[in-house]
Amino acid sequence: MRLEPALLSEMVMAMGDTGQYIQAPLPMASVAMTEGMQEAVLRLARALNVAIECSAMGNARIRDVVFEALKGEQGPALRALVLGHGNYSRIVQVLSKLHTHFADDFSVEQLAAQAHMSPSTFHQHFKQITRSSPAQYLKRLRLIKAQQLLLQDNYNVNQAAAAVGYRSVPQFSRDYKRYFGEPPLQHRRQEQALRA
Repeated sequence: MRLEPALLSEMVMAMGDTGQYIQAPLPMASVAMTEGMQEAVLRLARALNVAIECSAMGNARIRDVVFEALKGEQGPALRALVLGHGNYSRIVQVLSKLHTHFADDFSVEQLAAQAHMSPSTFHQHFKQITRSSPAQYLKRLRLIKAQQLLLQDNYNVNQAAAAVGYRSVPQFSRDYKRYFGEPPLQHRRQEQALRA
């Protein structure tokens, strides 16, 4: 499900001032589903399995999920994103750039400049929001993208490493094993064996 910024903005405006976003948003994190969110997700999943229901009610079901998300623990973070509140919004813009250009090399100074912050302030706010340093975040993002290339797009290890910005295949393999618990080639072979 792709979350349309226009829909999110419309929902935030429709809900009005809840007072939640006055406090600094919590760092991005997984949160337990509320009962309301579980029900909304189930309704959406059911709609996706029935063509006529998907056609007639799909958009309403997505709005239902967004509404529950805005009411939940991460609601203030979503509001801050839409309303462009301070540091959170600036860090999210940097994250968006990292997700689009994950194979490129970035220095903390370049990212801080994009966020209009000093490097130390940027690093502090980045870590507060993502719970990792910019370098750790980018490494994790590259490894997750590489896993997708290896398992879904049938890239070989060298191709996947290069596609996500690694210049050294041995370093890529070490990082991959550390993050996923097994070397990339072994992981790919196991996945292929499961499909056969």
